Amino acid sequence: MADVAVELVLRSTRVITPEGTRAASVAVAGGKIAAVLAYEAEVPAGARLEDFGDDVLLPGLVDTHVHVNDPGRTEWEGFWTATRAAAAGGITTMLDMPLNSLPPTTTVDNLRVKQEVARAKAHVDVGFWGGALPDNVKDLAPLHDAGVYGFKCFLSPSGVDEFPELDQEQLATSLAEITGFGGLLIVHAEDPHHLDAAPVVPGPKYADFLASRPRDAENTAIGNLIAQAERLNARVHVLHLSSSDALPLIAAAKAEGVKITVESCPHYLTLTAEEVPDGASEFKCCPPIREAANQDLLWDALADGTIDCIVSDHSPSTADLKTDDFSTAWGGISSLQLGLPAIWTEARRRGRTLEDVVRWMSAAPAALAGLAQKGAIAVGRDADFAVLAPEETFTVDPAELHHRNQVTAYAGKTLHGVVKSTWLRGARIADHGTPTEPTGLLLERQN
Repeated sequence: MADVAVELVLRSTRVITPEGTRAASVAVAGGKIAAVLAYEAEVPAGARLEDFGDDVLLPGLVDTHVHVNDPGRTEWEGFWTATRAAAAGGITTMLDMPLNSLPPTTTVDNLRVKQEVARAKAHVDVGFWGGALPDNVKDLAPLHDAGVYGFKCFLSPSGVDEFPELDQEQLATSLAEITGFGGLLIVHAEDPHHLDAAPVVPGPKYADFLASRPRDAENTAIGNLIAQAERLNARVHVLHLSSSDALPLIAAAKAEGVKITVESCPHYLTLTAEEVPDGASEFKCCPPIREAANQDLLWDALADGTIDCIVSDHSPSTADLKTDDFSTAWGGISSLQLGLPAIWTEARRRGRTLEDVVRWMSAAPAALAGLAQKGAIAVGRDADFAVLAPEETFTVDPAELHHRNQVTAYAGKTLHGVVKSTWLRGARIADHGTPTEPTGLLLERQN
């Protein structure tokens, strides 16, 4: 370490590294992790020491599923507010979804518009997904070359006219194109035929909404996606899995070597259909929050690796779109700032560890997107950290959330895990829930 100009040492009795949790001192130089040392290691001359005592030092979280809606629907969210919420919640890197902004990220020109809007507003590092539409196959390779991390498509209507879904033939065409240049397709997997056949009953009853988004819609779409991926030897990723019925299909595909990964989200893993009050459309999302027995199987799938990672699917809107009619209210859960404590609260109840949470919410999302510099406290990685007091609790007050519209399904819940501070490349970017000025960078795919 003598030949490295160490500027900062972060010390804790509980540092989560890829090798496990231990007391350690983490040396930072030039925004990178220079060394992971013994807890009592001498602090180099000129370096500043931050001693967190028994609070846990963990790698900054990586959230690969965020709808920022900027530009175009900035009254719903925005890069300034979304990245502040991320920083306050221990997230140091996030990837923006290609829709709900105007324009959508479906051409290189549109990507440049979005990057320009984000550049001065990013409190955390931000990368971008591209979109795969029926009419933009010619734009996919240029977007890949411009640095998007992969491509999102819908197999059923997206909810916004400017981002239409792919039918099975269009899916095959786009997937073949993306596979040709080694890209990744990430998929909202609900089958439109099952959705069309399901009953739609207007009104406030959550049971009626749940019946309108049956598990079969997910199961069929995932089965079709697996078949396409296997035929083309393609890389695919299932977004926001909620149906536990699809897990055997996914496990079998993985065992057979299909290049498929899967995410779920805090709302599917911590909230249940049984607890949703009638008219409370802050709980509405697509696919929907399902029953407690279904949730138990999702947790089993996280434990055995069938589900790879947990990301937010932060999908906010203005409060007026969250009406008490589940059939017409905007579908999306706002959870960017609360994902870590929400998941930790449930994980600890189920006997899982913070090491598990770090794997699901930092290491695995970083690996999914190819963010080799993120996701672990290891030499050479970016010095991105969250400091968590895992035994402390707090009650969710929407007024304390940094995202633009303070609507959340977690209001009033008492959660374990207080994020004390967040660090990006060795600089503190949030302190006790208060973000600093924006210093995030715009990221582009490197491999």
